[in-house]
Amino acid sequence: MRVMAQMSMVMNLDKCIGCHTCSVTCKQAWTNRSGTEYIWFNNVETRPGQGYPRGYEDQETWKGGWELGRNGRLKLKAGGRITKLLQLFSNPRLPGIEDYYEPWTYEYDQLLSAPAQQATIPTAPPKSLITGERVQVQWSGNWDDDLGGTYLHKDKDPMLKGIEDKVRFEFDQTFMFYLPRICEHCLNPTCVASCPSGAIYKREEDGIVLVDQDGCRGWRMCITGCPYKKIYFNHRTGKAEKCTFCYPRIEQGEPTVCAETCVGRLRYIGLVLYDADRVTSAASTPDEKDLYRAQRDLILDPFDPEVIAGAKASGIPHDWLLAAQRSPTYALIKEYELALPLHPEYRTMPMVWYIPPLSPVVDVVKDTGSDAEDADTLFAAIDALRIPVEYLANLFTAGDVPTVERVLYRMAAMRSYMRDINLGRPAREGIAHAVGMDGEQMQEMYRLLAIAKYEDRYVIPVGHHESAHDLEGIGTDCPLNAPGGPGMGMSLPEEPLGMAGPGYGAKRREGRGLVDPPAGVQVNLLNWDGRGRPSGMFPTPQTGGA
Repeated sequence: MRVMAQMSMVMNLDKCIGCHTCSVTCKQAWTNRSGTEYIWFNNVETRPGQGYPRGYEDQETWKGGWELGRNGRLKLKAGGRITKLLQLFSNPRLPGIEDYYEPWTYEYDQLLSAPAQQATIPTAPPKSLITGERVQVQWSGNWDDDLGGTYLHKDKDPMLKGIEDKVRFEFDQTFMFYLPRICEHCLNPTCVASCPSGAIYKREEDGIVLVDQDGCRGWRMCITGCPYKKIYFNHRTGKAEKCTFCYPRIEQGEPTVCAETCVGRLRYIGLVLYDADRVTSAASTPDEKDLYRAQRDLILDPFDPEVIAGAKASGIPHDWLLAAQRSPTYALIKEYELALPLHPEYRTMPMVWYIPPLSPVVDVVKDTGSDAEDADTLFAAIDALRIPVEYLANLFTAGDVPTVERVLYRMAAMRSYMRDINLGRPAREGIAHAVGMDGEQMQEMYRLLAIAKYEDRYVIPVGHHESAHDLEGIGTDCPLNAPGGPGMGMSLPEEPLGMAGPGYGAKRREGRGLVDPPAGVQVNLLNWDGRGRPSGMFPTPQTGGA
């Protein structure tokens, strides 16, 4: 058993209101630069819908993820080394700009510079941010928002395949819910295995998947390999970019930007421990419907003495072990068994989990004239949900309906059990026992899902100073300190886009009178006492420079 640590996230879809706050704040923090206009590390999809990019779940077209070969071993669905070598300069398995959307702005100057007119009113037509030409807007990252395009394209959602008879698109019978998505930071990521340059890697200390911007050569095989299509190509820099799980914040014990700003408080972040030696065998489970259980079994009990000993042998700090024991994601995945992975059939072992939505069940029961919160009627209504259980199963359990039903039963039981308590009635332990829990567990689950405080939703251990050299990656993982990087505003065309931090071989413009830092110098600010100026922090001025 080789114990490793993994940062993980759980999202409670029962609480998502589709406000897109997470998307906007992530956009502002990470992808507000030239070349990233169409890139959304975090996006919120309305389901049913085509998703973003359009139809990304159709792996018969995009060939993302893993599949089992005839010998029962995992292989990339898009092909191995020989296939990649043959397609190195022409990769046909990529979404086009029309599958994302051609980013645009508006010709606002038309409104300001147009002469006075009586017959017509000046307008600001849309203009492409790529070509500069006028465009007709036909698609965007949230085109399906609130079922906006669902009726016209109802046959293009891959998750509806095989359950068409259970889905009704008449206005009074339709359903929808919101699905926020970020990079899954998988235990068995296909993007890492697909990269010919080896530029994508999974951090050993916390499992976050990052892109080495210096090593990336823009082959774009990672985009093909990722079945979630959460790696994007920056057409300005020629590099791949992806969600970083806000690792600079995580290293300081702070949650990701999307979680910090979530209006519905539906995101939970925590550390889990897993057995790295069993990842391949779990991902190779023959029956797709067993993949969820195989992945859940990979996550280890942080209270188990054998696991604790294995974690210490692997160099996992003691405070990280304590964080794993308090982890809300571990509780939701393993203890309460509420959280489910997105598309386990891709065999990537995703580490962003979801609690399926239950909300419409109350309306279903209420319309029948029955008590909308009574346990018996709630359990009976699970099969009559406006959101078909089969649709949720296609998303979260590779079609395994009983597993999704069990989660929904527990959610319904919690509502009914806690209503009695909140109304001052005696607690009915039979409700908890009916879903394999006891009253104490039911109340603890309620506290976590409904009224958990900030420190309970985000249990994130701080990075250690002694492992700073392993953790630091600002100069190579993402363009944080590049001109025009996240938080720096839009970059100007004449600005260099290479890394500008000391110790990374970055060059500055000669007009500023600066030269490269000494070779091999790398400043570690985590060990700086704050006094004076560490050697190598700033480039050395040229003699006589301006």
